[in-house]
Amino acid sequence: MADTNNLREVYILELRDLYDAEHRLIKALPKMAKAADSPELRAGFETHLQQTKGHAERLEQIFQFMGEQAKAKKCKGIEGIIDEGSEVLDENFRGPVMDAAIIASAQRVEHYEIAAYGAVRSFAEQLGETKAASLLQQTLNEEKETDAKLTKMAEQINPRAAGRGLGRAATV
Repeated sequence: MADTNNLREVYILELRDLYDAEHRLIKALPKMAKAADSPELRAGFETHLQQTKGHAERLEQIFQFMGEQAKAKKCKGIEGIIDEGSEVLDENFRGPVMDAAIIASAQRVEHYEIAAYGAVRSFAEQLGETKAASLLQQTLNEEKETDAKLTKMAEQINPRAAGRGLGRAATV
């Protein structure tokens, strides 16, 4: 086990955790897209899948800057969130109700990632890793944008799921 009394080691562990999380999401996002009823929600997940692949590539760049191997450390947090999301997909929800449930699951993922990327960006800044901090900030901004788009979409879909309106969905 690494000496975690060193911020650089904590930083590397957290980056490896995120690297695993991004790869798990690359596998989960197509399932979410397939289950979405709303074409806009489906397209949003497909777009975010491409973004997520870019997030993994940025992490690989950061490992390269540091002279570290890009390897994953099992991310139990995202694993649990994805497992809960998979349970939602197994429910017999349909239409806007399924979309509302999927959005709730997706926002849990985004909030986890926002917290994790904020922490590692701060570590990178403290360690003088300016290129890494910039890449991590870029990813953090994209995660926040995705969360905001999901919120906007939920504002359109949730009333339909509750049977109160036919508003159009925004795109993720």
